[in-house]
Amino acid sequence: MMNSTPPDEWPSSLTDEELDELDRYLRGHADEGRLLLDGVHGMLSAIAVGPLEVLPDEWLPEVLHDPFADEAEGNRVLELLAKLNDSIRVELDVEAYEPILGEVDTDTGPALSAAGWCEGFSRGIDLRAALWEKRLAEDPQLMEMLGPVMALAVDEGILSAEAEFEKLTDEEYDECLAQVAPVLGAVDHYWHEHPATEAELAALVRTPPPPGEEAPPPPRQRSGHWVH
Repeated sequence: MMNSTPPDEWPSSLTDEELDELDRYLRGHADEGRLLLDGVHGMLSAIAVGPLEVLPDEWLPEVLHDPFADEAEGNRVLELLAKLNDSIRVELDVEAYEPILGEVDTDTGPALSAAGWCEGFSRGIDLRAALWEKRLAEDPQLMEMLGPVMALAVDEGILSAEAEFEKLTDEEYDECLAQVAPVLGAVDHYWHEHPATEAELAALVRTPPPPGEEAPPPPRQRSGHWVH
């Protein structure tokens, strides 16, 4: 059922000013491979519709890499990130979700780009990679649901597919963008209807690496290969 409350009155939604504030902070601490606002939104979106809870202690290191200037800055940034995270769940529940997209310069002027959002989405999947990988390999229904998001990720070079794909036309790109919200709703419903099994959860308990050795990175194979 659609909620008639306007978005700016939802208790967890960020105002445009707050989004700009968080965007400025992330851009001010941007480095190669770091997520900007669109990427953070993509990552938190994957977590919101995923198979298992991911606590802030796990996802914050994907976002924050530098010490805060002071306690006030730290509290404010954490507040904005928490609010952004909460807003995703609210927007999904009232069918009002929209991905936060980046902007790129083209020959015909600025254009929206899903590259950052897709990169963040892939990192959100990586945080529960074993569950996603197993289910995607075994259930073509889930892979099919994610089709529009994967098409965008392939087009943007975030996902390199085993087969060659032609670049999406502008119309196809826009169609895939329009499907992002329905895709997330369907995936969210999927994991509620088909939650992780005891066997899948047991497989998450990994033997820690021997002293002095680092744990291997999570697998990034997803009927193709997620790349940074």
